[in-house]
Amino acid sequence: MTETVEFIKAPGADVDADNSVIEAAVKEILLAVRSKGDEAIADFSQKFDGMLPQNLEVSTIEISKALADLDPQTRTDTEFAIEQVQTFAKAQLGTISELEIETLPGVHLGHRIIPIKRVGAYVPGGRYPLLSAPIMTIVPAKIAGCDEVIACLPPTAHSAMIAGCHLSGADRIFRVGGAQAIGAMAYGTDTIPAVDKIFGPGNAYVNEAKRQVFGPVGIDQLAGPSEIFTVADSTGDAEMIATDMLAQAEHDIRTRVGLITTNRKLALDTLAEVEKQLPTLSTNGVAGPAWRDFGQIVYCHSEEQMIEYSDFIASEHLQVHTRDPKAMALRLRNYGSLFIGQNASVVYSDKCCGTNHTLPTMAAGRYTGGLWVGAYVKTATHQWLDEDGIRKIAPPAIRQSAAEGLEGHLRAAALRLKRLQEG
Repeated sequence: MTETVEFIKAPGADVDADNSVIEAAVKEILLAVRSKGDEAIADFSQKFDGMLPQNLEVSTIEISKALADLDPQTRTDTEFAIEQVQTFAKAQLGTISELEIETLPGVHLGHRIIPIKRVGAYVPGGRYPLLSAPIMTIVPAKIAGCDEVIACLPPTAHSAMIAGCHLSGADRIFRVGGAQAIGAMAYGTDTIPAVDKIFGPGNAYVNEAKRQVFGPVGIDQLAGPSEIFTVADSTGDAEMIATDMLAQAEHDIRTRVGLITTNRKLALDTLAEVEKQLPTLSTNGVAGPAWRDFGQIVYCHSEEQMIEYSDFIASEHLQVHTRDPKAMALRLRNYGSLFIGQNASVVYSDKCCGTNHTLPTMAAGRYTGGLWVGAYVKTATHQWLDEDGIRKIAPPAIRQSAAEGLEGHLRAAALRLKRLQEG
């Protein structure tokens, strides 16, 4: 930062807590799952969830019951959300084109868009039955054309979550949660098949497990606690901003919420509004500690400083409440997803408007965007050469190989040119 911002309300704790205890615990869990498979899954289910499912895989009969037990309006709303995510994912997929080009006479290069064969969706049960969670990780996989989607959710998850997984398109659903679920999908067990890439958010243990298994298996991203920030000028609405911050704060006691503004009065009014609303919020047992420890209100001396600080934070959810929000949006660079204007509430994306709510946190928005249909496909290149292509490519390839001292490379390049000249 070129100039120091002024904290009207500073965070009371550092979100980057020591992870060594979690790292060690997860390492033991993954080692056990890798070596003992289903036996380890059973042990950890009993230890962490306090129950041992009779069968790890959810049966078709159980799925039918979960669907039958689902409140009709909840099912309608779930199907509405699925349709919106499908529509946007299809449009996104339409922007990804295969390529075939002749870059030189006889040199043909291209790429194919290939769906990942088998993917795993971790569906958190968490504090609440997050009915939108399976939609965001499973629906894009089906739109992308993945052959098989494996869903894992905690044994204690509400039956509506099973219904949600099925409606979203999961091919198989398993009752296993936590780091052990990540291990099962990464390594495979007698019951749970190994996948090629794992998607979905979770708690600190799930996140750490994804980090540790990455390599042999792909992951979507490493997601920390949720975040919401708003950039606002004098046109900002203190009540609305406070309401939006507390809505996100109820996710987790480590949620980061904040306001970045060029208007001191708005900063003070928002602070007062949060303190006014918080006691009346039924989830204040979660939202309160989040606000106390990780909430911040920042006063900036200029619009440029507001933009600079926002890009430094790179918030997962970034709301734009300014006089001309569309113009301001074009000046912002680092964020997970952008909510342009006061009508675009984060809750709409969290639930059902169509964009994916699995987004980068902990400043990862500086280098990546959120989950999208493109994460479920591979862009794999290919090339083929005819005789003209060999004449163009072989000589510089031979010279480069000689310069690098790689005789085997030189021979491979030269052989084709020799065969062509002899023929």
